[in-house]
Amino acid sequence: MDRVIIFNKPKGITSQQSISKIKKILQVKKAGHAGTLDPIATGVLLVCINEATKITPFLMELEKEYLFKARFGISTDTYDAEGKVLEVIDNFELERQALEKILKNFTGEIMQTPPMYSAVKVDGKPLHELARKGIEVERKPKKVVIYSIDIENFEPPFVTFRVVCSKGTYVRSICNDIGQKLGMGAHIVELTRTRVGQFKVEEALELKELNSLLPDRIQTYRSILSIDNALYFLPSLTLQDTLIPRFLNGNPIKIPSGIVPAGWVKVKDKTGKILGIGFGNGVIIKPERIIWEEVV
Repeated sequence: MDRVIIFNKPKGITSQQSISKIKKILQVKKAGHAGTLDPIATGVLLVCINEATKITPFLMELEKEYLFKARFGISTDTYDAEGKVLEVIDNFELERQALEKILKNFTGEIMQTPPMYSAVKVDGKPLHELARKGIEVERKPKKVVIYSIDIENFEPPFVTFRVVCSKGTYVRSICNDIGQKLGMGAHIVELTRTRVGQFKVEEALELKELNSLLPDRIQTYRSILSIDNALYFLPSLTLQDTLIPRFLNGNPIKIPSGIVPAGWVKVKDKTGKILGIGFGNGVIIKPERIIWEEVV
């Protein structure tokens, strides 16, 4: 089974715990995910099985959409409801107009510092392990892109936002930073990843649903995708039979027609079976990932 599952991660477990449960249900040895979700979060987690684990870096590049509910007036060390309360401001007035003005500072390319309670590693150690020991270290800001951030519901002290962003964005940090900008603090109480690329939470598979699927439906279920379908955003190139062995051996290929899509390309045989992913420069295709997908 070489598939990508559009999974709806439940609240209260880690992304890795989700992977372990799925591996047990499907009885597979190899699985991974394309982008971590916090234990407090729910929503789309793309789970890659067996050969599909080779495409996780490409899936991670897809834009993400989140829906998060913020509680203003309270700051926590984790920037969410599971953390230790650092500050409480009882008397504050949150105005929608002022909030919308602040949001303009959080769109486009921004520099974001990873929170201490995160999986980012410093000297080989995850930040969250250091944070739990009371150790705080310097973190380097990184560039992320916020394509849009909008208010969905305004009921102070609670406000629900919808944000569309690039990979590597910490939504908890956005929430905390907005609260700091307004001088009243804020933290996340609910967080859902509603979309990764074109994969939406409405089509995501629940754990109970996956557990009840009959074996003969697993390969064809709407939320369980082939590697080819999961890579919908990459162009395709069909190789002549005589060139396939060379590609599978990892050798660059000059296409006789001289026309190769520039950038990442799905490489297939004439039956449509995916052989791997290459990188094209317009004339030559260089193998980057060889995929030995089982024939269903």
